[in-house]
Amino acid sequence: MTLSDFNALTHEVFGAARAEHLVRSHVLTDLGGRTAAQAIDQGEEPKDVWLALSAEFDVPEIYR
Repeated sequence: MTLSDFNALTHEVFGAARAEHLVRSHVLTDLGGRTAAQAIDQGEEPKDVWLALSAEFDVPEIYR
């Protein structure tokens, strides 16, 4: 998954405004207490970040 794919998927699932907020401010336990943006900036694969975000918010399996 590319970063562009990650961004498109977060916007599709959560809506643009909420996606931006979640990615930048919601701390994910599965990512070591980092936000999605921090994890990606620190080298985590966007797919792994998406899976952590999906699990946290119970995103339907069709989007995972």
